[in-house]
Parts: sequence; structure tokens; C-alpha cells
Amino acid sequence: MAKAAGKKGTKDSNNQVVATNRKARHNYSILDTYEAGVALVGTEVKSLREGQASMADAFATIDDGEIWLRNLHIPEYHHGSWTNHTPRRNRKLLLHRREIDNLVGKIRDGNLTLVPLSLYFTGGRVKVELALARGKQAHDKRQDLARRDAQREVTREMGRRVKGMTS
Repeated sequence: MAKAAGKKGTKDSNNQVVATNRKARHNYSILDTYEAGVALVGTEVKSLREGQASMADAFATIDDGEIWLRNLHIPEYHHGSWTNHTPRRNRKLLLHRREIDNLVGKIRDGNLTLVPLSLYFTGGRVKVELALARGKQAHDKRQDLARRDAQREVTREMGRRVKGMTS
């Protein structure tokens, strides 16, 4: 079952995060987030339970009314046999039809893309936090870095003033 999360941090605290896409928030402006299930085979789940996955190059596409997660690397299960999975196979994401249609409309209208943010377990099921995002330009990234540095400096100065160490 999938649902629109809307805000950052809406996931429960009892979720076990397996992998995160750390570059996603740097390279994209996040407009909306969705939670989707992932269709996996048994050895993929076992490998994920060991905490092994990489979302470095992962992205999502819409093909024939279905959403696919591509380039997600889940290494082979080390206790697996001939039944082991292919590490970078395409995996189907599970969303309601109305959510898929809504995403198709938004992607077709604007210059938007689907980016996976994190992969986690909730209630024993593997979920992916999927973001509807717009790519940032180089100057946007620089502005974000400058804004973050300025905020860090303000916080540091406020801490100094509280401690009575004014300069």
C-alpha cells in the first residue's frame, strides 16, 4: 500500500533504513514524496536484511503505466545458491493506479523526474521513499551551500553568545 508522505520525516521511527540516496537532495529540489512497495525475490530481501544495498545511481522510470526502479544495487545473498538474483535488475514499484496516473501527468507536464530517496523496512515489508523532483542547476547548488554555511555560522555565534564568549 502506497501513500503520499508530503513532508520530510513522516516515516515512523521504528523503520529500519537499509540505504539512502545522499546525493538526491543535493542534485534535486524535492517537490513531493511518495512511499511505494518494491517487488523483490527472496534472496534480495535476505540481502537487504543484512543491510546491503546501494542507491548511488538509482532512478525510477514509468514504462507502460508501471513504475520501475532501475540501477538499485542489491548484492547477491552470500548463502544463496543457483536461486540468487541479478544485483542490478529492474524492480517494479507498487503504487495505486491513481497515484501512478497522477505522477505520469506531473512528469509529462513539467521538467520533473522520479528519484528514490531511501529504502527501508516497515512492518516487515520493503518500501522505497520516492520523490518527485526537479534537477538543480549549478548556481542553485552553490546558493544552497552558501545558505547552509551562513546558517551554521549563525548557530555557532548564538552558542558563543549564550556561553558568554563574545568576540
